[in-house]
Amino acid sequence: MIDFRKIVENSDKYNFHSHTQFCDGRDVMENILLSALNHGFTDWGFSPHSPVPLQSPCNMSSDDIKPYFDEIERLRGIYGDKINIYRSLEIDYLDDWGPSNDYFQNMDLDYRIGSVHFIPSFEGEGYVDIDGSFDNFKPKMEKYFYNDIEGVVLSFYTQTLNMIEKGGFDIIGHFDKIGFNASMFCPGIDNQIWYKNLVRETFDAIMDHGYWIEINTKAYEKGGIFFPHQQFWNLLKKYDAPVLFNSDAHFPELINSGRDEAMAMFKEIKNIGETE
Repeated sequence: MIDFRKIVENSDKYNFHSHTQFCDGRDVMENILLSALNHGFTDWGFSPHSPVPLQSPCNMSSDDIKPYFDEIERLRGIYGDKINIYRSLEIDYLDDWGPSNDYFQNMDLDYRIGSVHFIPSFEGEGYVDIDGSFDNFKPKMEKYFYNDIEGVVLSFYTQTLNMIEKGGFDIIGHFDKIGFNASMFCPGIDNQIWYKNLVRETFDAIMDHGYWIEINTKAYEKGGIFFPHQQFWNLLKKYDAPVLFNSDAHFPELINSGRDEAMAMFKEIKNIGETE
């Protein structure tokens, strides 16, 4: 297992969350890596969306695990003297299927990201991806969730807390990301007390289990926000949480998108008290 703390102490040119041709990324691994080299990165982690036991256009097939591993080794052979290359998965949690499952625990991975993208349909029709764009999210609210946005938020955080309890991962991915679509559907919902309490409860559980917390910078360039949202960063500062700044890159040109801004903003936080 890699030593994140040592890497972070020695360099800010790292990224442990990226997607390529093996899932919903928009380019091949080598092009992503070449872009990372051009940007001066010292450490790069590939983390395709894991196989899941349902149809999903965003997730890799189990048949692609070996080709993915083989490509990691090929790239290490070519570029390993210039950049540290890590093999990971962003593993979806779907109750019995998740990071703690033996299927993933038996894989030779350098680290594991645990993330929630799916929640159970209120109609009892299996799991629904609630992580995409708002244009895709909005019709799902009526079709699968009776337009009950509070119920969707609660379900997301319940899934997240269950994943945290079961464990099996090293980094928790964008744990406040539901706030983006939820606040588009119901503006201001992420400022309500009950929502903030869910975030605090999730944060406490993460700290209790010692996971690294990702500040995901993917949405900053277009939306001006991070995951978790900036309003909760005082929690990270107050408890000196172990933080990684990851771009969740899907395009070579966006591999560093939002990272420099996030790191600068994080350093500027003076008030380390808990958010209201």
